[in-house]
Amino acid sequence: MAIDPKKHEMPSQEPAVRARNFKEVALGYTAEVAVAEAQRCLNCKTKPCVSGCPVNINIPDFISHIKEGRFEEAYQVIVQTSSLPAVCGRVCPQESQCESKCTLGVKFEPVGIGRLERFVADWHNENAKEKPVAPESNGHKVAIVGSGPSGLTCAGDLAKKGYKVTVFEALHTAGGVLVYGIPEFRLPKSIVAKEVDTLKALGVEVDTNVVIGKTLTIDELFDMGYEAVFVGSGAGLPNFMNIPGEALKGVYSANEFLTRSNLMKAYLDNPVTPIMKGGKVAVVGGGNVAMDAARTALRLGADKVYIVYRRSMEELPARKEEVEHAIEEGIDFQLLRNPVEILGYNNPEDPRDPKNGCVIGMKCIKMELGEPDAKGRRRPVEIPGSEFVLDVDTVIMSIGTSPNPLIKSTTKGLEVNAKGGIIVNEDGLTSREGVYAGGDAVTGAATVISAMGAGKTAAAAIDEYLSNK
Repeated sequence: MAIDPKKHEMPSQEPAVRARNFKEVALGYTAEVAVAEAQRCLNCKTKPCVSGCPVNINIPDFISHIKEGRFEEAYQVIVQTSSLPAVCGRVCPQESQCESKCTLGVKFEPVGIGRLERFVADWHNENAKEKPVAPESNGHKVAIVGSGPSGLTCAGDLAKKGYKVTVFEALHTAGGVLVYGIPEFRLPKSIVAKEVDTLKALGVEVDTNVVIGKTLTIDELFDMGYEAVFVGSGAGLPNFMNIPGEALKGVYSANEFLTRSNLMKAYLDNPVTPIMKGGKVAVVGGGNVAMDAARTALRLGADKVYIVYRRSMEELPARKEEVEHAIEEGIDFQLLRNPVEILGYNNPEDPRDPKNGCVIGMKCIKMELGEPDAKGRRRPVEIPGSEFVLDVDTVIMSIGTSPNPLIKSTTKGLEVNAKGGIIVNEDGLTSREGVYAGGDAVTGAATVISAMGAGKTAAAAIDEYLSNK
């Protein structure tokens, strides 16, 4: 049978329709399409795709089950190593991980591994009736700080081995960045809730509204009988450019903007937290978070949305799919441009004018690409005299985040690097005995699947540590 050179297309909402609603953009494969896509897999004996997966899913095996229409069996293969299949099938950058290793991709488009993972997880969630059974307790207790992808993965792997696991979450809803950072149109909150419920069925307890470092310290967790602690607190401290005007009304960090929309429902008619409605919006940055912020602003009613990025399209770090979706939805990419000042309204004749201190524009300078930097990307260089003003009334800064220093400042002997990331060894062990860490709290902002990989590594190390202990 001849192999189709292209992946089967992912059906999605029309751009003009989806740009004004928060429903999921991608609609998912049907069973027939999933089977047809699975049949493109060559079932290589060497399984190169597995080497590209940070959690080592047996990809050819689960795809083989799809070929035969055995979707539940395919799901069971995935969950042997992944605690969040429905999440990963939606937000993992498969194109630079498992799919980049696909043998078929040497000549044709690689197999749509991520699309198939999503299909299998969704099929299970819609059709499976039985919940997983919690294993017999082994008598050991482990605390997990943070319910993001690294924390949930670590919790799931340990729960399967019989550990009594408690996840402590600072916010009122479990999921970490999966619920406060990633918009509904990319990752529905019901999907995250379903994955969390699966972990709870395995015996994992989730304690929300607990800020470790304030409500409780890590030392107090040990005093409570926990024998090991995994810190997966993420990187929620936003970075700014330190240019004039960043303190004006109408300037957000992408973290704040997305949290207000995703977790606090600021898109409702009478929200409990204010957020922009209408107007012109500039999002500074070129990563996935910048795409999320820009597309969210559009759905909140913005009249015009710009992405302002200091390099060219070739250097844009966001996923290709997200960039394509943003372009289709009408977002304007201002490339080779960099902000130098945010301009504010000022009426000295009336100090009580409510417009005083509000954003009325952003001064930018044009850039050109010079010599490559340490990472191999061509360094952006300002073009003298090329300044111009972008007419906007909301600015969203999306230039990265750093780990929150709260846990470091309240935990003796916990070493961090110059950027605030917790220093760990190859097993995720920190400078404190019994304290492990992983995900963005260690690396700074990275991908969901890399955080999951770190959680999995730490879970194995914790198991070995407590077994020996």
